[in-house]
Formats: sequence, C-alpha cells, structure tokens
Amino acid sequence: MTGEPLLSLATAAAVGFGAGYVGSLMVVRRMALVGDALSHVALPGLALGILFGFDPFLGAFVFVLGAAFLTWFIERSTHLAVDAVVGVLFVLALAVGVLLTPNPDLLEALFGDVRGVGLLATLASIALAAGVVAVTRLIYRSMVLSVISEDLAASAGVRVELVSLVYLVLVSVVVAVGVQVVGTLLVGALVIVPAAAAKTLGTNLTRYAVLSAVFGVVSSLGGTALSFAWGITAGPLVVVLGVTVFLVSWGFAAVRRRRAGDAEGARPV
Repeated sequence: MTGEPLLSLATAAAVGFGAGYVGSLMVVRRMALVGDALSHVALPGLALGILFGFDPFLGAFVFVLGAAFLTWFIERSTHLAVDAVVGVLFVLALAVGVLLTPNPDLLEALFGDVRGVGLLATLASIALAAGVVAVTRLIYRSMVLSVISEDLAASAGVRVELVSLVYLVLVSVVVAVGVQVVGTLLVGALVIVPAAAAKTLGTNLTRYAVLSAVFGVVSSLGGTALSFAWGITAGPLVVVLGVTVFLVSWGFAAVRRRRAGDAEGARPV
C-alpha cells in the first residue's frame, strides 16, 4: 500500500473516532440533526477557498466555528431551540454555498474525497480529533447532567451556558475535519449513525461513548478502504457501512432482548 492510502486511512480512522465519540453526546441530548445542519455551513467556506486559492478546509473550519458561536448567541438571546437556530443557518449556508462553489468542484465539496489527503492534513486531523475527544471527556458528565435538568446541573456547579458553547465548538471541529472524508452533504451521518448504533445496545455511558467511537472508526475506515479498492468516492461508502453497522447492532439488540424475555418467562413462579 502506498503512502497516500495510509494517510487517507489514518485520517479516516481519527475522524471516525472523534465524530463517534462526540456524536454519542449529541444523541443523548437529542440534537442528532444539529451536526447534519452544521455540516452544510461548511460549504460557503469551501467555496471561498476554491475561489480565492487557499485551503478549502480552512475556510470550512472558520465558517463552521463561526456558526457555532452564532448559534449559541442566538439560542441564548431568543430562547429558540438550538435545532431551530441551526436549521435557519443551514438553509442559508447551503444556498449560498451552492451558488458560490464552481460546478467542477461541487461534487467533491458535497461528498468529499479523503483519498487525496496530504501528510499535514492527516497530522492536523489526528491532533484535532484527539483534542476533541479529550475535551469531550472533561465535559461529558456535565453535559449529561444538564440534559437531565439544567437547574440541577447549575446547582451542582456546572456552568451550563459555557459547557453548551464548548460542546458546539467541539461538534464544529469534528464537522470541519469530517468534511474532507465524507463531504458537507454526508458528514452529519458520521456524527449521528455510529452513536445511534451504539445506543441500540443500551450500555452504560462510558461503554456507550467508547462503542460509538469504535463504530465511527469501523464505518470511516472501512468505507475509505473500500473506496480505494473500488475506485469510487469514500463518502457514500462510509455512510452505507455506518448504516449497516447500525442495522447489525439493532438486530443484535433485538435478539438479546427477546432471549432475555424468554428467559424471564421461563422462570418458575
């Protein structure tokens, strides 16, 4: 295997792990569509990078990060739900991005192409994914507590607004890095699907987060490997493989529940 595939696979694995870990919190908070909406905010940044000759993923990162801060500000100012705020930004960004992106580059912007990633981008992806996971671990229980009750979290010393802002920034970083793997159109699936698959298995919080990250690696790494083997874009393959993992985990959980029910019914009264 040449150096380029190894770089692509390393990038995919790092992004998959980070996206899966962060996504586990997103599913717990019932914010599954927020990651998908934020991903489309990256499109104008990609377009500007293409048009003006700088790194498109730097543009995507700046736009998504800016959207995270704007979302947090609007949510706190208007008391609208975060998914409603992101939804407004999403449709605007998608429309502007499609208008700005040159037609020859639109397909790659929408679906990504990790097969051409370089060493610097790989190292940056690994570093960012590691940082995202580390910070997410620090705020994980505070976030879960705020889901149960913001008042309870505040009484326990959690700065709910600050933690929410930090989490939105973490999601933005993962989305911006994930764009190069699956593109703006599909990166939301990289955050949501592995976490949904892990959630079906009903494990405790720690195992759930780790399992979500593992499923993210399996989806991202497997889809990228298949893209090299078959010579097609990695993004759709990553998503299809992720949904396959979800279906398998859902089937396994259903069988396990049925066996547990049969065992309960077989116990003597």
